[in-house]
Amino acid sequence: MTLDDVRDLAGAIRAEVAKAVVGQDAVVDHLLTALFAGGHVLLEGPPGTAKTFLAQTFATALGLDYGRIQFTPDLMPGDILGSNLFNFQTSQFTLTRGPIFHELLLADEINRTPPKTQAALLEAMQERRVTLDGAVHALSDRFMVVATQNPIESQGVYPLPEAQLDRFLFKLLVPYPSVAEEAQIIARYGQGRGAPRPADLGVVAVADASRIAAANAAIAQVTLSDSVVDYVVRLVRATRESPDLVSGASPRAGVVLAGAARARAALDGRDYVLPDDVKALALAALRHRMLLSPAAEIEGREVEAIVSGLIERTEAPR
Repeated sequence: MTLDDVRDLAGAIRAEVAKAVVGQDAVVDHLLTALFAGGHVLLEGPPGTAKTFLAQTFATALGLDYGRIQFTPDLMPGDILGSNLFNFQTSQFTLTRGPIFHELLLADEINRTPPKTQAALLEAMQERRVTLDGAVHALSDRFMVVATQNPIESQGVYPLPEAQLDRFLFKLLVPYPSVAEEAQIIARYGQGRGAPRPADLGVVAVADASRIAAANAAIAQVTLSDSVVDYVVRLVRATRESPDLVSGASPRAGVVLAGAARARAALDGRDYVLPDDVKALALAALRHRMLLSPAAEIEGREVEAIVSGLIERTEAPR
């Protein structure tokens, strides 16, 4: 597969998602970038903005095995990972696999479960494997977590720890639709009954395991110039030097941002990364990795505005 083929594949996936999901083009682009960069995505937005439906449609268009976990306060790690159960007929333990063994896992309302259960995802997200009773079980190379959370409610939620947030490549803010998009949504779905299903709306798989693997091999051809590497380093270090932030981005943030920029370049059919690729992804890759200083909190400053300002002030190579 050539990089032109990667660009065409991305266009085909966008077209399939658009059959079911109205708008959300920027979110879809970031999901594609995360998939081909090997990263995970946290979607934050108010209820009813199609976060779950978008993840389901995205998985359908890519031909990925889709699974969903509804996170609740009483959810246990074993409910995610699975467990070894004793079979009295065979007098042996049998592994009952949990939903984490799917290729695209929707972690719905991930902040509704305690940190003990949230932590069950850490090994899978970082190393694409699960350890149960000392035995290691590999996950698919295409394993991807798409988590959702509601920014409005504060009752009965458990904010994600910094270590968990750092495992997400992007944190994407899912907005309300525009007036025209909302009218289209109501006209399309207002006459139906129940939740729509991607397959019923004509969404078909335009990719499979072999095509995704071929696309990843093509993306390996994309190069990072020294000037772009220097730009990424300066962006990441600027977050650590800001007096408004008590904790800036980690070296991992720079690594994943560079990898995402390479994937974005490939999705455009280029074998080189532009500074604009980095700039376009920087806010989504950095916003969830910052902690405000006490002074900034008192002043009512927001991480979003601070990180956006740092990105604008960091000079990009020409």
